[in-house]
Amino acid sequence: MLGGRAVVREQNPLVVGQFSVPEPDVAVLPGRIADYDTAHPRTALLAVEVAESSLPQDRLTKAAIYAAAGIPEYWIINLRDDCVEVHRRPEPGGRRYVERRVAGRGERITLAAFPDAAVAVDDLLPVRGGVTVD
Repeated sequence: MLGGRAVVREQNPLVVGQFSVPEPDVAVLPGRIADYDTAHPRTALLAVEVAESSLPQDRLTKAAIYAAAGIPEYWIINLRDDCVEVHRRPEPGGRRYVERRVAGRGERITLAAFPDAAVAVDDLLPVRGGVTVD
């Protein structure tokens, strides 16, 4: 979907501060794969965490870390409530995101960095009852 405009990495370190190196479940990074051959990324266009038991930590701690680092977009795939929490417009000094919305099944989320790229929420959540929900 991104057609070589960005790098998608899974569960790899993201160096966002001297003492902060989270490992988002998925990160969309600027540049090309070769840009990260010798060093971990220091920023991302999008950080994604999949949350069930970690939901409180992902909402509070991880959101604050990503906002403070100026990551423009942060998604929490909330398995408890069967939705995706979309956080945008970081306020680094306040360690928070100004904009938050919840996207449910049947909706699509457009990536802030790539307005021509959208992801179906249903593709991010587990299949219900063993069958795909349309």
